[in-house]
Amino acid sequence: MDQAEKFGQIIVDTARKNPKKARKLLSMGCTINELMSLMPTSKVSPCHRYGSRIVSHSLKQAIIHPDKSAMVSIFIPCEPLAAAGITPLSVEAFSGFSSGIHAEQYFLNKTKEDGEPETLCSFHRVFHGAMSAEVLPPPKMLLYTNLACDANMISFPYVIEKYKIPSFFIEVPYERNHEAVRYVAEQLKEMVAFISDITGAKISEDELRESVERGKRTSRYYLERLKYVGEHALKGPVESELYAVYSGHIMMGTKEAEIYNRKTLNDIKKAANNDAVRLLWLHMIPFLQPSICQNLGYSTKARITAVDLVYDSMFDLDLADPYEAMAYRMVYSVYNGNIDWRIERAIELAKQTNTEGIVVFAHWGCKSTFGASGLYTKRFEEAGFPTLILNGDGGDPSNCADGQMATRMGAFIEMLEEQRH
Repeated sequence: MDQAEKFGQIIVDTARKNPKKARKLLSMGCTINELMSLMPTSKVSPCHRYGSRIVSHSLKQAIIHPDKSAMVSIFIPCEPLAAAGITPLSVEAFSGFSSGIHAEQYFLNKTKEDGEPETLCSFHRVFHGAMSAEVLPPPKMLLYTNLACDANMISFPYVIEKYKIPSFFIEVPYERNHEAVRYVAEQLKEMVAFISDITGAKISEDELRESVERGKRTSRYYLERLKYVGEHALKGPVESELYAVYSGHIMMGTKEAEIYNRKTLNDIKKAANNDAVRLLWLHMIPFLQPSICQNLGYSTKARITAVDLVYDSMFDLDLADPYEAMAYRMVYSVYNGNIDWRIERAIELAKQTNTEGIVVFAHWGCKSTFGASGLYTKRFEEAGFPTLILNGDGGDPSNCADGQMATRMGAFIEMLEEQRH
């Protein structure tokens, strides 16, 4: 049992008797991560140490200050929350942290007691279990959308009803056009008014505009970084890729997200050439699975060039209206509309980043990814990119056949290495 697992067991034992104390221990775990990220090491690029620090701090603030947090879908524009000084609390981030310290099974068992179906996404079930156990208190408000995640439409209404949390829903049309952008922009204006009403603090147009402009610069830094990932690689464990997901969604509009992406750009420009096998990754990264850590950690055997959960809504926008700029990112996300859009963007990014193969992680509970796996393989391989479909569970490591995953991942990497010769 490693240190993280021992710490998780302490939290679980404490949660059974004193949920509030367990919550303090969770926040302590975030603080430990913050402190550890301050320690220089040649194994992790400086930008990723900074990423670990800001993500841990954000999660800690949401846990210990529920009155100043909002539960959010990962695809909700968070620039208004940044302008209002409200910390977004992501279902996926909290559940990933819980799994990282091996506390997820206790929370999952709570959902069984509550009668929740095991077919629901494990990220959402871990989150529900933590709230049911009273380890995680209800947040100030809840913001969600129909975009991408089918579990959202079950999970978020369930939480709203059970805990009586004020909520706001953004409907994103299936079509990608200017009318859809304007439709979503009008809803975002209402969402900003809703946040102001709930917090009692008006969000000024200047504050919102500056937050959105920071988001635009964040996107540009990330897009510029993609020009270098074909030859250069940042150092760090597999979960380092998730900092980009967090900064490109949950922390979008904050100074910290902009700084992180500027640092990643500067660091990769100075990084050494890296000859590890280059992979484009679609969907969640099961960073706790030994098979994934063994093959992708620290860019030794293979490395990830880009993840669609990051580039899905990264655009170089010149839209002056802040609401339309945020709406554009939702409407033109690779997760909106016909699956062809996601495939086309993946092929485009694979070519841009000199990718050698594509991995699609079919996360348990995500029906859209499972259903499209055959089409992904056909289209990607027709475009010249060997494709591996990995079935697993990013939120519940026990729900993965890790030995099988290791065998398939290793064989895929070996095949791509052989194709070089």
